[in-house]
Amino acid sequence: MALDQSNRYANLDLKEEDLIKGGRHLLVAYRLKPAEGYGFLEVAAHVAAESSTGTNVEVSTTDDFTKGVDAIVYEIDETAFGDKGGLMKIAYPVELFDPNLLDGHYNVSHMWSLILGNNQGMGDHVGLRMLDFYVPEVMIKKFDGPSTNIVDLWKVLGRPEKDGGYIAGTIIKPKLGLRPEPFAEACYQFWLGGDFIKNDEPQANQPFCPMEEVIPKVAEAMDRAQQETGEAKLFSANITSDWYKEMIHRGEYILEQFAKYGNEKHVAFLVDGFVTGPHGVTTARREFPDVFLHFHRAGHGAITSYKSPMGMDPICYMKLARLMGASGIHTGTMGYGKMEGHKDERVLAYMLERDECQGPYFYQKWYGMKATTPIISGGMNALRLPGFFENLGHANVINTCGGGSFGHIDSPAAGGISLKQAYECWKNGEDPIEFAKTHKEFARAFESFPWDADRLYPGWREKLGVHK
Repeated sequence: MALDQSNRYANLDLKEEDLIKGGRHLLVAYRLKPAEGYGFLEVAAHVAAESSTGTNVEVSTTDDFTKGVDAIVYEIDETAFGDKGGLMKIAYPVELFDPNLLDGHYNVSHMWSLILGNNQGMGDHVGLRMLDFYVPEVMIKKFDGPSTNIVDLWKVLGRPEKDGGYIAGTIIKPKLGLRPEPFAEACYQFWLGGDFIKNDEPQANQPFCPMEEVIPKVAEAMDRAQQETGEAKLFSANITSDWYKEMIHRGEYILEQFAKYGNEKHVAFLVDGFVTGPHGVTTARREFPDVFLHFHRAGHGAITSYKSPMGMDPICYMKLARLMGASGIHTGTMGYGKMEGHKDERVLAYMLERDECQGPYFYQKWYGMKATTPIISGGMNALRLPGFFENLGHANVINTCGGGSFGHIDSPAAGGISLKQAYECWKNGEDPIEFAKTHKEFARAFESFPWDADRLYPGWREKLGVHK
């Protein structure tokens, strides 16, 4: 049995409003399920100790100053989640967190390791999940935050800088197996109708599609598509790598190739922030501050899936990404696509976009930090978009539809146009069936994705005169 440290690392008389008003604590809400034979407050206090100044025994090196930077459990509700566990909140003194030697900015990697690090591996609980956290003003102002966002892409597209609207995008499919020429041709075909293409996360520098062969061809394809359509186009290129020098080299090479056509501002950099971590994101954020930083998160489900008793809720991941400086991050599809999620996850977008937002447990102010853009992908198509926009309440997002574009019955270009028409339909408040009667590409999306059409728009075949 571990030492009960609740006398030192818990103070249930503390008030959250006083901690927030004082401005010297980072607050975290967790779901905790103690292991059999352990008391809730006892384990909560152990989590606070493990996350700050203590361990599971008394040590001889503790002095009075050390005790002054203890993390403290200040609120518990042992039955908040039924058999899944209870709620606890911990206050972490600002002094615990690590500013850079070079510029005094805080770094997410240290903060993450402290509030969700070794405490997850403790043997006296069977579940510890971070549900939300609150960052005080004194810390918010010392994180990088984004340097670019959707506003910069709207400028490239020639749109207004406020409410510039939906950016229709895709992912080249299949995600792997295309050689340079067919890959670039797929880009060209989509750009004849849509706006934005991203590399899928495994698309990088495979021997069958080397970066130094495919990127020049994609740059040329963008130039051709822009000349043919008279519209600006965007490409998000994957620079993810284990080594910061390789990431920088890839980024510089890509910009150099698109610059040959005057299109370097039409490039974003995709960095998989889950597998590279804050180091990869911050490398791109600081080395390329004028380039849209597209935060992909392959594998995030290992820590953010609602099915897990461990890890963190997606809202926490969104807040971490904004602090790191992501220009945009994949938020999921809020139950409208193929991935896990639900309609109320619109708060994920709101927390990224707004200067202040009510989270599940904390009201977070961002104090002027630039917004991060929601990126929507995962099983979406034109038929699903009107409902998605209605639920979210706006369409100032980037949406990448892989199958939703390349699965269109007519062409990838028609797929791209159908996405834009879905946005137009919602924006104008029109009935999708009636709208389809005068918009061919959107109408053909019904035939392209009949399983969605049947589910979302019963009776569509008769109404649109489709009899097969």
